[in-house]
Amino acid sequence: MTITENYQRIRAEVPDHVTIVLACKKRLPEEVAEVIEAGATDLGENYVQEAEKMFDALGDRTDKVRWHMIGSLQKNKINKALRVFDVVQTVHSVGQAEAIDRRARTIGKKLGALIEVNIGGEVAKSGMPPEYAEIEKLARRISGLEYLRLEGLMTMGPFYGDPEALRPHFRKTKEIFDKLATPGLPDTDLRYLSMGMSDSYRVAIEEGSNMIRLGTVIFGERPV
Repeated sequence: MTITENYQRIRAEVPDHVTIVLACKKRLPEEVAEVIEAGATDLGENYVQEAEKMFDALGDRTDKVRWHMIGSLQKNKINKALRVFDVVQTVHSVGQAEAIDRRARTIGKKLGALIEVNIGGEVAKSGMPPEYAEIEKLARRISGLEYLRLEGLMTMGPFYGDPEALRPHFRKTKEIFDKLATPGLPDTDLRYLSMGMSDSYRVAIEEGSNMIRLGTVIFGERPV
């Protein structure tokens, strides 16, 4: 099947309220342009340098989509990231959030933010530990920032061969999300729970995800 056919098949398969973010890591601009023409509304990039190249290569098509940073954003890359991204899905500390807000203020650009939760507590991964008190503390700090607007949570979950093994991790993330939505944090819009990728999006949706990040299932195997 073509990229267009893959996207349209999955877009028809998943519920309308689920946002599909296309993971564009190592993809060609022609492939990404095709999926935009097929109706894609959101693109995700893992690295700032690759995102800049894609952004420039797509020309007028850049305005048709919302750009998501789905990889770890280092502080020394924030200025360059601001030119491209509309949403940072990987906010994981007060210092990082304040740095993004401070630099966004200098160019007058407001961004959406998702708190990244390291739901498996894996040492090698970034993200907040799955402890509600700490996540709420960061959420409250973001809610007080002028140029960063909290929109939800994001998680990856551990890498398992069986997507079913991720179910309890997704369920726990959803519980944190629901609890966080109840205090009524000021100046927030907690509407996105970003979890589930090409091999696990069905399970993630069943557990409450309304934003999935898909690459291989749309574009085919990633080039080495």
